[in-house]
Amino acid sequence: MRRRRDESTRRARGELEAEVLAVLWAADGPLAPADVQARLSGDLAYTTVVTILSRLHDKGMASREKLGRSFRYHAVDDEPGLAARRMTKVLDGEPDRHSVLARFVSTLSETDEQLLRKLLRDHES
Repeated sequence: MRRRRDESTRRARGELEAEVLAVLWAADGPLAPADVQARLSGDLAYTTVVTILSRLHDKGMASREKLGRSFRYHAVDDEPGLAARRMTKVLDGEPDRHSVLARFVSTLSETDEQLLRKLLRDHES
């Protein structure tokens, strides 16, 4: 009989995807779902791992290549790249980009503001 996780051990939303991405980032090359399953903590079912990998692929966060009858997966971006993608996606979904960017900039720390200014200057060069 299969044990069910109770609420105290249940993963937070997105935590499992983050764990799978961490496995993909740490790998030297593309991994089969069974390889990912073996590297994850806990007792996840193979089908759960396949579902998470498929979702990551559908979201554009992982790519896959066919090898025989199965797929091998690897992360599309590193952690900073994925964070940048999420930020861009949020910004693209807002009709008033100016207000969103203005609000974002107004909440930056002095250090982050200086870093952003430097990055923008470097980008212009």
